[in-house]
Amino acid sequence: MKKSTRKYFITLLTFWLFQIPMTAWAVEKLTLWPTVFFLRGADLCQFQDAFGSSRNELVTQSMTHMKDLLGLGVSAVDAIYALEKIDALIDKNKEQAIAGSGMDIMLEGTLKASVNSLTRNFNPQNTRLEFANPGSIQQLIRGLKNNKRFDTEDAVLLSKVKGFVWGTYSYSPGCKGDLLVTLHVVLPKGESVSFQDQGKPEIVMSKIALQMIRHFQRTSFPSIIMMEDKVLVLIGAPGSSVNQAPTPEIARVACKMFNARLPTVDEYEYLSILGDWNGGVSLDHQFWALTDKKILSPDTRNPSPVRTHTEIHYAEVYFYCVK
Repeated sequence: MKKSTRKYFITLLTFWLFQIPMTAWAVEKLTLWPTVFFLRGADLCQFQDAFGSSRNELVTQSMTHMKDLLGLGVSAVDAIYALEKIDALIDKNKEQAIAGSGMDIMLEGTLKASVNSLTRNFNPQNTRLEFANPGSIQQLIRGLKNNKRFDTEDAVLLSKVKGFVWGTYSYSPGCKGDLLVTLHVVLPKGESVSFQDQGKPEIVMSKIALQMIRHFQRTSFPSIIMMEDKVLVLIGAPGSSVNQAPTPEIARVACKMFNARLPTVDEYEYLSILGDWNGGVSLDHQFWALTDKKILSPDTRNPSPVRTHTEIHYAEVYFYCVK
């Protein structure tokens, strides 16, 4: 068998073993159940109102209000009645604001919209997070007409789902209309990843969606990259995906202990172009370890980004290992 033919078959075999398409990078889809269930937690705003001040402080506040009213010429009986009515109106407004259902549906909708919007903005070659298609259009229309959320026992649809999302929300202790939302993503093997943020109901899920995208879309190690006619495997670094070392030589030895090596300049540059969302690793403005005790300094490219360690005043260098 000719050398070129043997190389071709080895490449095909490698792709078959790793089950990746002939593109720069492939990622396993994480298909989530289409309905996000939310449980309402304790009203932290009311809790703060009740326990945020000591009994003496509450008595002092009430006495101050009484003195102000009496100073305006209001009788003691009318002053007490006015304070009671004001408190009742405040409680009534709070009850009306949280009465009925729909907050969980709004949180689910804004989460899905935010995930889609962020994915379009980052524009990765292969997106990882997606929500399962909730059956046929007829099923969806029937559910919407009956004001029901999607549910199914369809084995085919269930087989495509690889994750389930549920969360809790509470009215935040700031009493300024914010929600405190905690979201849990349960993965196929039972492990769970949680995210939490606080904000107005209409924007809080966009902040949580950003956390989810950063966690699930960011390059994981090991990762397989296609460069020209070779397969490059990103191993990571000892102790972390990307780590630091006092010198380039220490980084080289650390990769050797992994039965791996440091990337070349071209590999660093190409993986940085791919970026953190497409299986690569951005160079940012850091110094990166190279072999031969050299470093890659992406911000100083004239005459060359390859420098000696002395030229960067022996600063620590970043590195990860490849095969």
